[in-house]
Amino acid sequence: MSSSQIDGATVIWFRDDLRIADNPSVCKAAEIGYPALACFILEDCDAKLGRYGGATKWWLYHSLSRLREALTELGVPLVVRKGDAASELMQIVKETGASTVLWNRRYDPAGIETDKAVKSALKDEGIAVESFNANLLTEPWEIETSSGGPFRVYTPFWRALRQRGEPPAPTPAIRKLAGLNDPPESLSIDDLALLPRKPDWAGGLRETWTPGEAGAQARMRDFLESTFERYAAERDLPGSSATSMISPHLRFGEISPRQIWHAACHHAAREGIADKPLEKFLSELAWREFSYHLLFHFPSLPGENYQSKFDCFPWKDDDAAFGAWSMGRTGYPIVDAGMRELWHTGYMHNRVRMVVASFLIKHLMIDWRKGAAWFRDTLVDADIANNSASWQWVAGCGADAAPYFRIFNPITQGEKFDADGVYTRRWVPELSSLPNEYLFRPFDAPQNVLKKAGVELGETYPHPLVDHSKARVRALDAFHSLSSAA
Repeated sequence: MSSSQIDGATVIWFRDDLRIADNPSVCKAAEIGYPALACFILEDCDAKLGRYGGATKWWLYHSLSRLREALTELGVPLVVRKGDAASELMQIVKETGASTVLWNRRYDPAGIETDKAVKSALKDEGIAVESFNANLLTEPWEIETSSGGPFRVYTPFWRALRQRGEPPAPTPAIRKLAGLNDPPESLSIDDLALLPRKPDWAGGLRETWTPGEAGAQARMRDFLESTFERYAAERDLPGSSATSMISPHLRFGEISPRQIWHAACHHAAREGIADKPLEKFLSELAWREFSYHLLFHFPSLPGENYQSKFDCFPWKDDDAAFGAWSMGRTGYPIVDAGMRELWHTGYMHNRVRMVVASFLIKHLMIDWRKGAAWFRDTLVDADIANNSASWQWVAGCGADAAPYFRIFNPITQGEKFDADGVYTRRWVPELSSLPNEYLFRPFDAPQNVLKKAGVELGETYPHPLVDHSKARVRALDAFHSLSSAA
């Protein structure tokens, strides 16, 4: 194909942007006006990089299915392939005579490297290539400190982001797009082997979620209409259902941060909702932006300590303790509730995420990277930027990190944020008859109280893996050893 060719099909390469509305690549294809073809490639490097875990594979299957339905309504075929991105895209271009390839940008190191290589290969063949920002409020390189470098602390980052004003208004869904009449061969979505089979562990995910663009919009509407006004006051209470639960839809690009921002602002203005819930919600959306800002500027974030002094931290290799933590059998009810919620639904309340992460790192002294890997495999919203930045934040080794000596007490965290025990009793039903006084410390309950509640420690519910006070001292000693070495 010569570089002088100016017409031909347009290929839209979908990745983590599985929606039609507010999708710059789709809008550009409509503007170009030539027959369009959509494609999705399950890349060879996805498995090696852990881009998809078990839970996100399940979500991807259903999200791709919904995207295919939406594209079919537009008359645009979706071609599914598996393999090397550059090779598969080049093959699609040759099979269709395409003159343009469009995609929305990625910001992780492997994604950037792949996209650069693909863009170079296509341009060498005379193919026009254009990429867009579809999944962030602002590009990571567009916001800088006063000295010109990247932000390393969230609060000034949020202030600078807020000073940029409202993000651009989202574009509505394209209603008309010419599709390619004779698309090339495609795999079925089933051919990607994304769903669990033997065993099928996804029953809880099916009960909890509706993947896809329509599901994202429905989830957003429900949040705004039912719980948004309570968000600032109750977002830390796992039993109150005051969070948006929009994160997996955002992770797969079924809804954009621009859509979320403007929907929240318009709803608050229309309903006369006070500034506090709105600002708190927008600031939490900005935490995701900050995580991507960090990942772009510090690409080693997923695997290396941001603060190099933690390279000498005396992590413990304890498979038995890690297994107990991952299955919700630590003997600390709020921790176990969170891990069981995760296993059943592919999700965990954010406050509880911090508690369980702190417990793994600081009570059990297990490397944060093992926890991040478990979350990557089990969370439906597993996102390389959020996951890496958040685990390092809890560990104390990241940017703008919680100090290492901030060690969440799993007893008082439960008593403070789940005071009535609604959340804990749901996910740890064997303790449901314990009175609130002992719900988060059953190991302190008198024998007659345990017996009346039908609890037998070591049988119906485990003894605690570690003593909180002793574990805290051990973690602080390890931290002080780093400070001394520095």
